[in-house]
Order: sequence, then structure tokens, then C-alpha cells
Amino acid sequence: MAPSTSAQPAYSKDEKVLCFHHELLYEAKVVEAKVKDPNDKKDGYLYRVHYKGWKNTWDDWVPQERLRKFTDENKELASNLKKDMDAQRRAASGRPASTSTTKKRPYGSDLAGSSARGSEDRSSAVPQPPRGGTKRGREIEGIDKAKDGLQMSPAESAPALAYSEERHSKEKRMGTELTPANAQEEDFLRRPAVRLFMPDALKSILVDDWEKVTKEQKLAPVPSPTPVTQFLNEYEASEMAHRRPNSAEADILEEVVAGVKEYFNKSLGRILLYRFERQQFYEMHKAVEAGHGEHAGKTLADLYGCEHLLRLFVSLPDLIAHTNMDQQSVSRLREELTKMTSWMAKRLEKYLGNEYQHAGQEYLESAKNGA
Repeated sequence: MAPSTSAQPAYSKDEKVLCFHHELLYEAKVVEAKVKDPNDKKDGYLYRVHYKGWKNTWDDWVPQERLRKFTDENKELASNLKKDMDAQRRAASGRPASTSTTKKRPYGSDLAGSSARGSEDRSSAVPQPPRGGTKRGREIEGIDKAKDGLQMSPAESAPALAYSEERHSKEKRMGTELTPANAQEEDFLRRPAVRLFMPDALKSILVDDWEKVTKEQKLAPVPSPTPVTQFLNEYEASEMAHRRPNSAEADILEEVVAGVKEYFNKSLGRILLYRFERQQFYEMHKAVEAGHGEHAGKTLADLYGCEHLLRLFVSLPDLIAHTNMDQQSVSRLREELTKMTSWMAKRLEKYLGNEYQHAGQEYLESAKNGA
């Protein structure tokens, strides 16, 4: 992705910024800026930054892609990334989260790997740079992949477990179940994937969604009053207002939104449905494929809502593991998806407030016969 083609640097001298170091954002100040290539100003700028609270010997030249504006939104992103990293370290060491606070936590907030679940984080919203390492180690090419995907409690892992069990059953029937003969593929599937931050409020909704569909035998409304396409378009419009037109950041946002929509359309019928929803999907897919009527020309993202998009977010770590994305791209994608899920979590009533519907006796019989 090419940097912004603007002749002026995006960040000015002495401007307070947030700077990526590995997968975390740190508070810093721009000391000076210079063109990467004096013969080609369109190649973008390099910025010398000074990390807050650290000696000048830690100053570093970084590309524009590692800097973020010092806004409330980006400070919240920095806080979420730090909390997520702390949770990951606790999970790796086997230490439980601190329980020093008596503040009531929302339902489903006791997950390993979620943010602010054990206690209020009393450290600065913007973490301090690590004390070890070298300047070379701070280069973006050295960004480490997160070690695992979203970690959930047994209750919250139920949706993912249900997907896994149904996929396993299907693989067995089709003769594609993993065996020692294809152990190499199994090793590939265990490769580290992007660790996606999921706000606690969305995790609770995932649990409720699983219970309503699998236990209460209800269905999310399709067509949805607020389909995935509407959510993605409105999120893009809101986020684009904070990015420079024709900049690399604006291009990345467009690509991520388009990619999420494409992934949703391709994966919905394959891995995002519970067994009980398959009959509903079959009927809707048939109406779309008919090529006439009210659903003609629409995609699945135009019809299904954010209840199913949440399931995609949970599945994305495994899906991304099948791509050839480098570490820098994975890290940037993680940042973009974190912003997207955080934005959704603040608008639950609008995008995830739809009432689930009783399927009816006719559907129950049809779904039973179809199974």
C-alpha cells in the first residue's frame, strides 16, 4: 500500500502522536520529518519520534504507517490493545486476572483474552515502551504475530464449538477428516493467527445468539432491518471522516470493509450457520438465485444482519491463517478489525437489537426433515 501522495507531511513537528511498537501503541512526539526519497516526494515521509518518558537515545525514525493521531478514539484503541496483550500474557503464564476490584462485570466478561475482565486497568491508557530490545527490534517488519485467536470461557466458546462439531461431522461424511496422512495440513491449521479484540458486550451477545438459536429454536430476522452491508457502509463513512482523502489509511479502510463483506458472503453458508438455520438459509439463497422478486440482485450481506457478522469475527483468526498475509499486514488488519468491533459495541441497540422470531411448526418440521 503506497503512502499518501500529499506533498506535506501528515504529522508536524512537536505534534503528540501514538506510535506502534510491535502490536501496541505508545505515546510519543514528532521531533522532525523527512522525505523517504528526495527524488520522489510521493514516496512518503519518515518521522523521528521521541517516546514519552524515555531518553533521547530511544528516539527512532518510523514510517508514517506506524503513527496514529492522538485522538480519543486512538487512545481507546491503545488501551484495548494493551488490555488484550495483558490478558494474553496472563493466559500464557497460567495466572488468573486480578480480582482486586468489586465492580460488577457484565455477563460473559470472565473470559481469558477479553479486555478489562478481571479488574479495572489502573495503568496509563497508553502503555510505556518496553525496556529491552534494540532499535532494529522496533521496526515494523519485526511485528510478532499474536499467538492465538479469541479465547473464550466454556459458555462463550459454545458457538465456535458448535461450528467445529458440525464441520467435523461433515468432513467425516465427505471423507475429508484430518488423518496422519495429511498431518502437514493439521500443522498448518495450528499456525498462529491474528488475535482479534472482541468487546465483552459483543461476547455476551454471541452467547445469547447461540442460546436463542440452538436452545430456544428461534431465528434472527432475515431479511434483517439492519443488514451487514448497512453496518459496513455506515462504519466506513464514519471512520473515513477521520482519515485523509486518498491516503494509505483511507485505502486500507476501503479494502478491509470490502474484504469483510466478501468473506461474509463466501463463508455464511459454509461455516457461520447453526444446523437449525440451514433451512432458512436454503430458502433465502433460493430466492436470491431466482433472479427476480424483491431479493433479485442482492447478496447475503444485504439480507443477513450483524448477529451473523459477529460469528464471522470469531472465525476470522482461523480464516486469516489460510492466507499468505505477512506479519505487517496481519497486524494492520487486526487494528482495523479492533476499531470495527469497538464501533459496533457502542451501537448495540441499532445493529444488534433485532428480536429473534419463533420459527413456527411448519419450519420446525421442515428443518427436522432436512436434517
